[in-house]
Amino acid sequence: MPPTKPGPVGHRIAYYRRLARLTQQQLADAAFVSLGAIRKIERGERGVSDDTLDNIAAALGIDPSRLVANREHVSTRIRDALPALSAAIATYDLPDDGPVRPLPELRTAVAQTTAWRLSAQYLQIARTIPDLLGELARAAATAPPGDAQEVARLLVTAYRSADAVAYKYGARDLSARLIDLMRWAAPGAQDPLLTATVGYVRTETFFAAHAHTAGLRALEQTLDACPAPTCPQTVAARGALHMRAAVIAGRASQGDAADEHLDEARLLGGQVREDIYQGTAFGPDSVRIHEVSVAVSLGDDHVGRAFDVAREWAPPADMPAERRSGFYVELARAQLWGGMADDAFESLKVARRIAPQHTREHPWVREDAATLRRLKRADAESLTNFAEWCHAD
Repeated sequence: MPPTKPGPVGHRIAYYRRLARLTQQQLADAAFVSLGAIRKIERGERGVSDDTLDNIAAALGIDPSRLVANREHVSTRIRDALPALSAAIATYDLPDDGPVRPLPELRTAVAQTTAWRLSAQYLQIARTIPDLLGELARAAATAPPGDAQEVARLLVTAYRSADAVAYKYGARDLSARLIDLMRWAAPGAQDPLLTATVGYVRTETFFAAHAHTAGLRALEQTLDACPAPTCPQTVAARGALHMRAAVIAGRASQGDAADEHLDEARLLGGQVREDIYQGTAFGPDSVRIHEVSVAVSLGDDHVGRAFDVAREWAPPADMPAERRSGFYVELARAQLWGGMADDAFESLKVARRIAPQHTREHPWVREDAATLRRLKRADAESLTNFAEWCHAD
């Protein structure tokens, strides 16, 4: 694609550079571009190619979508990368010849994709994950016995990061294939907690198909096989499954089951002081977020429970951006159902500030922005701009 036009992008780069407390020289070094280029970009004297923009965003620790006015450009780049991802997983058992980095380097590369997933930096994943999956497939085919279990774990984790992109951007068939590959690779890790994580992620396919009752059964089977909660890691694994089960039970209109699973999650959450990341985050803060999710899943008569949580608590800044953003998306839906249109719009704007890509591609954001637009027909230009930004009808 052509370079990003000069002007506003340079101003945004300068803003985020100062926010990160970097000098122009430090940013240039970290982004592998010249100091002169950074100066010209920030002054608006030259445009920025996609590769340079990506390098600058990576150096600043933010998603490239925060640096450009035309965020459709970023979404298009992600969708353009999906065929390469599809090709990479089509050859999961027949990888092309190529290099394989040492295991510590592969571990670092996979950890980076997880960090991008948690911070909703989907473009960064889309750019790098096809090659990484190919490399991990080669590693799995050639791993000595002593490394095979860890390579299998890395492969499952990388598939999950790839699935985040596919699922968020509506490629549901691709997402289902990635989840099947997670299930295929997980036994090689010989780790029941990883298997529990895969069971958690598999629920996406049931959400997408609106097969909520079947999804609840699948999660309860995973819970039956999950190790007893005897340490923080097993507490986190079981707690995350109960949180997920509570939400999908709510979607299945099984209020009693939703409350039972949520009660179990609260009990387990009380056994840890703060959220633990064990495939997915679990702890007292995550339970509060899922209390809102369950209230919204159960529908109009239960939205007061979401307001009760929001009055007393807000997601802490160190919580993964994707989950924080999701809290405000769901709170906005509850507020809209509760007749609090202005509050709902404010919550959607908070979600966008936290994780713009995640918010923009969330189907509820589009639905609720369209509803708000209809309710406030001739109202603020900012609402119209928001609705157009997220492609609300």
